[in-house]
Amino acid sequence: MYTQGMYEIIDKEQTAEGTFDLTLSCKDLSELARAGQFVHISVPGFFLRRPISICDIDKDKGTIRIVFQIKGKGTDTLSKFKIGEKLDVLGPLGFGFELLEKDKKAITVGGGIGTPPMLAVAKHYGENVKAISGFRTKDLVILQDDFKAQGNRTILCTDDGTAGEKGFVTDALNKCVKEEKPDIIYACGPMVMLKAVSKIALDNDIRCQISLEERMACGVGACLGCAVKLNMNGREFYGHVCKIGPVFDAKEVVF
Repeated sequence: MYTQGMYEIIDKEQTAEGTFDLTLSCKDLSELARAGQFVHISVPGFFLRRPISICDIDKDKGTIRIVFQIKGKGTDTLSKFKIGEKLDVLGPLGFGFELLEKDKKAITVGGGIGTPPMLAVAKHYGENVKAISGFRTKDLVILQDDFKAQGNRTILCTDDGTAGEKGFVTDALNKCVKEEKPDIIYACGPMVMLKAVSKIALDNDIRCQISLEERMACGVGACLGCAVKLNMNGREFYGHVCKIGPVFDAKEVVF
């Protein structure tokens, strides 16, 4: 179930180079939203809506947060909207993450702009989650204070070592799994990262859910823009990320 409306921007911040954090007042949408789902935003002057992951949900305040990076003219236009202005938003769309009992041990792995959807997941587990985030360099680092404010144990990695640990998120994940085997791993980021995370989970017999970052056009399964190869119930086929995802069991994705 989803809704569509004009929702007011009540907070805005540029959190990193080319990265913006918006909070929208949308009580009806927030009541429906789950961690891992996304919204589709209409940007004036552009025919296709822009899909953006939901970063955080506050059902009490009736708000959601979205964090996005400027990738082209559409997101550049979106970044220029101001507090008090309204956005045409369709959502929440797709299937989100399955959250276990709060006392279970979890690891979230976010790569670059794949980090925002991990915040709502980590919020559920509090101190029982290790939140691993990876970025190319310190100028792109986002949301670390937010994870810490939720009581999450954070591990920051950068490719060049300018912030946190030097290396990839998979290096940190391997180390964490050896120290303490979690009940589940959640991940979102580039496909090459998700493939490596999925292998680590499989090799260590750990349940793993991944969110795919595919380009979308319609957002509701009417076109073929976000089709990926899947293996479900012993059958391989191409499925729509927007309609049956964006979250999948890692074993279902054919890399």
